[in-house]
Amino acid sequence: MAERLKAPPGAGVPVLQISGLNVFYGRSHALQGVDLTLQHGVLSVVGRNGMGKTTMCKAIMGLVPASSGSIRLFGEEIAGRAPADIARLGIGYVPQGRRLWRSLTVDEHLRLMQRGKRGAWTPERIYAAFPRLAERRNNGGAQLSGGEQQMLAISRALLLNPRLLIMDEPTEGLAPVIVAHVEEMLVRLAEQGDVAILVIEQNIGVATQMSDPVAIMVNGRINRIIASATLAGDRDLQQRLLGVGRHGHDETDGAPEDLPGAAAAADRTAAPTGPTRVFVSNPALPTRWSQPVPAARIEAQARTISRPTLATRDGHALGAVRPLAAAAAGDPYVMIAGTLDTKGEELRFLRDLIRAEGLRTRLVDLSTSGRSAGGDVSPNEVALAHPKGSAGLSSGDRGTAVAAMTEAFAAWLPRQTGLLGIISAGGSGATAMVTPAMQALPVGLPKVMISTLAGGDMRAYVGASDVIMMPAVTDVQGLNRVSRLILGNGARALAAMAKARLADLSRPAPARGGPAAEKPLVGLTMFGVTTPCVQQVCALLRDEWEPLVFHATGTGGRALEKLVESGLVGAVIDVSTTEICDMMMGGLLPATQDRLGAVIRTRIPYVGSVGALDMVNFAAPDTVPERYRGRIFYPHNPQITLMRTTPEENARMGRWLGERLNLMEGPVRFLLPEAGVSALDARGQPFHDPAADAALFEALAQTVRTTPNRQLVRLPHHINDPAFAASLVQHFRALHAGRRRERTAQR
Repeated sequence: MAERLKAPPGAGVPVLQISGLNVFYGRSHALQGVDLTLQHGVLSVVGRNGMGKTTMCKAIMGLVPASSGSIRLFGEEIAGRAPADIARLGIGYVPQGRRLWRSLTVDEHLRLMQRGKRGAWTPERIYAAFPRLAERRNNGGAQLSGGEQQMLAISRALLLNPRLLIMDEPTEGLAPVIVAHVEEMLVRLAEQGDVAILVIEQNIGVATQMSDPVAIMVNGRINRIIASATLAGDRDLQQRLLGVGRHGHDETDGAPEDLPGAAAAADRTAAPTGPTRVFVSNPALPTRWSQPVPAARIEAQARTISRPTLATRDGHALGAVRPLAAAAAGDPYVMIAGTLDTKGEELRFLRDLIRAEGLRTRLVDLSTSGRSAGGDVSPNEVALAHPKGSAGLSSGDRGTAVAAMTEAFAAWLPRQTGLLGIISAGGSGATAMVTPAMQALPVGLPKVMISTLAGGDMRAYVGASDVIMMPAVTDVQGLNRVSRLILGNGARALAAMAKARLADLSRPAPARGGPAAEKPLVGLTMFGVTTPCVQQVCALLRDEWEPLVFHATGTGGRALEKLVESGLVGAVIDVSTTEICDMMMGGLLPATQDRLGAVIRTRIPYVGSVGALDMVNFAAPDTVPERYRGRIFYPHNPQITLMRTTPEENARMGRWLGERLNLMEGPVRFLLPEAGVSALDARGQPFHDPAADAALFEALAQTVRTTPNRQLVRLPHHINDPAFAASLVQHFRALHAGRRRERTAQR
């Protein structure tokens, strides 16, 4: 007994390769040197009646003998084998006309085909894929409609668990709504990777929707393989090759090379790139009473062809001018990530627009439904990055699966190389799943999230990163005239950023010390009440360093530390540690418990101070918590109310801050301005409270374990005095001079 072929998908061996195939009926030469390759996915073959399409199917199945030529399934020759052996090797055949057993019920058809066989396809899975058959399971083959018969014929072939499914005129005689269902089901099967599909079809709309490219058969030969968009949009080409609207003697009989030179080249390669819209003048079947269809309805019901390029010829993906498809290892690319099982149409639309800009792409499937929906990277591949592997995805609980995929993607994404940018689109679930991984990427790498949540409180989704949240306007649910505009803007914006990044990466780095050499970056934290200090420090350092100033609003501190962690910023003058106040007292602009964590982990030299540790930020006065009534407040503006911290609160902050300083193993200088920590804490100002400041300074002095490498420096200046800024710069230069000497000695 023949055994099923074991060639794995993606091993580089075509699913089906036909070379020089000739078939005769007596003296009639039906197939004349047919050459055709299906690498994987779906390939449609179109042609008029009598061109040899069905004969080719029968030759593949061994139902008619081949006089010469080769037919290989996963690299193994099958020409000349018996039909039963070919079926056992992994080919399912859905013949034209369905050929069901009229006396058997739907369920008997399926149970008969499954008998003694094991595989992914079972009657239960068939009923899930075709709910209509489940409703008709006790009906006989002769009691089914044409669409139901076609579903049963396809199901019968699938129960053989084939690697290749050959379908001869699958939509013949079906109602438009059933045709659409069959189209979608076949493409979904191919995208899941379960089976490759060769479709013989006369309906050009169906053929171009199901595959890109399409093979055209004329007079027993493959006349050409052409991009679907080119065929769908060229009425004259359809008339020449397929006889649409003309008589048979008008077809072009030669190969593409027989066309005039420029025309032949254009026909082979000048396919439009990106998504293509297909307009149907009669969205519903017309009757004698039908009125002309309004243009607005035709526009609204137009379909967008945005399918993956799945078929190949000679092992190469075909389509418009050899489009840049999924990136090879080491190639720079743009990533499109999301849940392809629910947002596949929209994400492929993004991908195709980015490809049309000349960029390579990588489509990453984050579906949690338990099956792959046809991305370049499958959900299981991403899930393996989870600390517990892919077990979370198979839990059966959607919430658990989404949480597991979120964690896995956040761990997987930063490991990828060659990334020029990332874009996604979705609702709350996709936004929560994708943005944590985006936040883990370096600042400056383009990140766009088209989301229904954009416009609200986006802090959890943006964090301290530069994620761009773009409002989806409508729900991300199918393509329409509004969503195409929004998704198109997002895709083209990301493509422009990615191109700029690619250009930057292509430029040679400036020589160290040369005229174009960039200054090193120093990060500073500033609040409104410490602005004079930071401005003076920047002025003193500008000749040697490039200052990056971060507004100490909670997010600002996290952004600075993210750049420290990523290595972009190797020096810090942390003037304004005020975010600690809001963290400990419940204000609006809090730090996290990991404040200073990046400095601790990277061990970079650190110069810091206690800027604005005298105030907690609240919103309008009526939002201040009841427990703080009776405290000292200052109305910064109608929306912001500042509260003075007490000696007890300052002592707590001093102890917390001191413990963090003790964890720093790099060189540390922490400067204490004894004449006031903010503009509001100067003599005569509303927050001037020497006792509260003293509590802060004493708690730091008692907590910090001073060493030659870690020192507290007390100065009799106000934080905004020029002398205090000069002292910050002096200690900063001394620490970095010492670090340079250490590195020189190590060399």
